[in-house]
Amino acid sequence: MDSRAPYVVNPYAASRRPTREVRVGGVGIGGENPVRVQSMTTTNTLDTEATVDQAERLAAAGCEIVRITAPSIREAENLEPIKREMVRRGIHVPLVADIHYTPNAALVAAEHVEKVRINPGNYADKKKFEVREYTDSQYREELERVAERFRPLVRRCRELGRAMRIGTNHGSLADRIMNRFGDSPRGMVESALEFLDVCEDENYFDIVFSMKSSNAQVAIQAYRLLASRLSERGGLDRAYPFHLGVTEAGDGEDGRIKSAIGIGSLLLDGLGDTLRVSLTEDPVNEIPVAQVLARDFSVANGSNVRPVFEDSRTDFVADPYAHERRTTHSVGREGYEIGGANPVRVEVELGPIPHQVVTAAAEIAHSLAQFPELVCEGLLVDVVDPGASEFIQPFVTALAEQGVHAPLAVRAEVAFVPPCIDRADRLVVPIGSLVDDGELASVAELAARAGTRIEWSLRGCVEDIPQLLERAVAVIRSSKLEDFMLSVDADCTVQAARLAVTALRECGGADIPLVLRHRAAPEVEENRHLLDASVAFGALLCDGLGDAVAIANAETPGRALSLAYRVLQGARQRTSWTEYISCPSCGRTLFDLEETTARIKAQTEHLRGVKIAVMGCIVNGPGEMADADFGYVGSGPGVVDLYVGKELVERKVPQADSDERLIGLIRDRGRWTDP
Repeated sequence: MDSRAPYVVNPYAASRRPTREVRVGGVGIGGENPVRVQSMTTTNTLDTEATVDQAERLAAAGCEIVRITAPSIREAENLEPIKREMVRRGIHVPLVADIHYTPNAALVAAEHVEKVRINPGNYADKKKFEVREYTDSQYREELERVAERFRPLVRRCRELGRAMRIGTNHGSLADRIMNRFGDSPRGMVESALEFLDVCEDENYFDIVFSMKSSNAQVAIQAYRLLASRLSERGGLDRAYPFHLGVTEAGDGEDGRIKSAIGIGSLLLDGLGDTLRVSLTEDPVNEIPVAQVLARDFSVANGSNVRPVFEDSRTDFVADPYAHERRTTHSVGREGYEIGGANPVRVEVELGPIPHQVVTAAAEIAHSLAQFPELVCEGLLVDVVDPGASEFIQPFVTALAEQGVHAPLAVRAEVAFVPPCIDRADRLVVPIGSLVDDGELASVAELAARAGTRIEWSLRGCVEDIPQLLERAVAVIRSSKLEDFMLSVDADCTVQAARLAVTALRECGGADIPLVLRHRAAPEVEENRHLLDASVAFGALLCDGLGDAVAIANAETPGRALSLAYRVLQGARQRTSWTEYISCPSCGRTLFDLEETTARIKAQTEHLRGVKIAVMGCIVNGPGEMADADFGYVGSGPGVVDLYVGKELVERKVPQADSDERLIGLIRDRGRWTDP
């Protein structure tokens, strides 16, 4: 058990983390307020009309708080006419000034906006990437220097009634923090708490925190750790609200998936009071995604779900503040084993087994062939009537003739299992309150004699999971069944899976593989399906849970396959395509982010397993693209800097030559393959 204070009220019965309320103009964050939706303008802050136009479009789309960059005093001063014009037009959303490197601009901006965002990694420091050891006295001297630089803004915000976001970003930590705590979730939290100490010393408490990263795993761990540390500091008075986000998420489906994994996972744990989805697109496109996350994955203050455990124990994971995949044993056909040291497998659910097996097999093969870079590692069909089992073997044969050799699993209620026993690679057998233990024992004995693997699917409410699991374990032991695994079929997939893993450990089955399944209603719109699957799978995968994933009710089998692999990539479990870490643009950006990102993607998206960062300016450059393999960073009008990892290797490259030079770097490092 972790000795830290709990980060969550109860991980098995979702309940929102209680916080104090922080007012941002007329909008309340935290407390009893709903989760608020934010975005950021991408215009030049000195262009008043364009900035107000974009803010107006954002407000009309449902954005509740608008952030505007203020990279220098000139931009900070221009926030006044921007605010004045917004009032004249009747646009009453509060404004946030985004500050990096320029404390003087922050003081000016505080006069005109309702909230100031500062990054503790660069508010009082110029990042030099210096490696040095700090004695305790030297570290204290650095803290005193930073505090005196920060204190005037704290006092002015307190006097004016302005809120503040202390927004830490992974990879843009001060050298002082990096050298003591590393580029880690703990470093992010310590950086923020240093600035909080100054605020509290000045009796200033109108604070919101963020812990952003382009790596959803890191973001989740940092927010959890911050919640724990704040809990240790005191009660509700020290429970500051959280602003959620996955920074530099990119665009298109991948940007939405990565954002949903990081943001949705935290919301399901009751963490988060306001959020921004950062996409390399028109910022208005962020709002519908953010609204779905805020509305559908937030949990209420005081859940009506009866908690199975009354405390906040997190037995489902070895360490909630670090990623470690759960240890399981391997089950399955050679080359397609699930669990153990194997990668998280991808299975596609097909629905009821087709009676026109030849036609269906051809259509499935054609659909899967649309994604030749992906391997379908399992198929699942449902047997829903007594005579359907006779189509299993012909279907397997028809698939093989089409070049599809993935193992076929069959899901069937216990009454339909006996004819399927020796025809399926694996049987998926639901265990629910209406299923008799004698029937389960009979199925297990048949499977044990036939050497057929079984996946027990626990079907019920979250609080039913421990009892269902006990029944499954009892059946397994009495039948001497060896090849089996587990899945859950419950509305609250994340909480149910956590509970299953915890219950497994307590009954001696800690290493049983876990299959994650997601089934949307057929009428669910495709983009919503994408977000639902991303949150359900991503939350568990980022905790190290899950040995296989399977998606049902996608438009096509190929679509289900692609979506599953994209979620695995977003959760940093398997990499199947080039990953792009691209910022969403703002007034600091030195080139057209959308056009540039699209152009670079068109030339490099065939590179498997390569991470490329496209950043509009130095603020979102070497720091925030912390784990990219290659970086393309705006460094001045018409020029970019090129990075390999964090190393700056080419300065001031003309944009006209930048694509070719970037590709040259990828070639030189042996990461290029021809399309």
